[in-house]
Amino acid sequence: MIQPFMLEPTYREYVWGGKRLRPDAEKTAEAWVVYEDNLAANGAYAGKTLAEIAEKEREALLGRKVMAQTGARFPLLIKLLDCADWLSLQVHPNDTQAEQLEGPGHFGKTEAWYVVEADQGAQLLGGLVEGVKYSALNTSLQTGKIMSLTECHDVHSGDTIFIPAGLIHALGPGLLIYEVQQTSDITYRVYDWDRPMTAGRKLHLDQAAVALNPELKGELLHGPPPDFEGVRELLNSTYFRMDLINGKSGVINLTPRVDSFSAITVLDGHIEIRGTDWHYELKRFETLVIPAIWQDIQLELDGQARALRSAAA
Repeated sequence: MIQPFMLEPTYREYVWGGKRLRPDAEKTAEAWVVYEDNLAANGAYAGKTLAEIAEKEREALLGRKVMAQTGARFPLLIKLLDCADWLSLQVHPNDTQAEQLEGPGHFGKTEAWYVVEADQGAQLLGGLVEGVKYSALNTSLQTGKIMSLTECHDVHSGDTIFIPAGLIHALGPGLLIYEVQQTSDITYRVYDWDRPMTAGRKLHLDQAAVALNPELKGELLHGPPPDFEGVRELLNSTYFRMDLINGKSGVINLTPRVDSFSAITVLDGHIEIRGTDWHYELKRFETLVIPAIWQDIQLELDGQARALRSAAA
């Protein structure tokens, strides 16, 4: 029987990254903590990729419902983002558009953000202002004036933002973000703050014009108060669900997510996660993948601690 396991994160060093994820590195933008190419750090499958484990264990890891929807491919990608500068203004395609624009086998990219930390005055862009017409949108895309049509949001630690495929968006500086999304990294850049258009940071205006849906709005959801203790569902979408785990020293019995794996990422403090014959002690930014066959899970918080659990919908 497959037991829970940890993954070795991989890192991306983009121009907008900071030092919160790896203080000793010059600049780290993203930590990919759950991804199909990540290697298992321990357990019977140590050294194997998550994709290889999913192909071998199938329903035992992924769950019956996931197998019925997307087969043996691991359906989610989970990242931590350290935003020291503005990310590009961008949009992602839906499943149909991804296959049309990128070819068979590509997933669209619906995602959600949880604000782990936010500096005073931190902002993000999400959606367009009211009344934007397609004709004005197309003109603004081609002339670089799309920024004047985007809507700005003030954000704080604990906020959740749902980003469906087709919603134009950008993260601003001073944010540490947890991101859960479909297994896809298709990004169409619309504007990149006049940074050099190198091969790695080119714009994708033609694709963006197809994917962008001007009717979508950024939905900002305020989380429970900081002194909340227990488990609270933050988001339940077509592709994934996300729960907040928060509290002081104590034991929490985790309600099962039937027919799906879970991935628990510690954001603050230390948490011990236990099952029938296994246990792990996780510290900040560490993630445990819990196969679908394990439903009775207990968490013990060592002092003030906070974590997120994501699962397939």
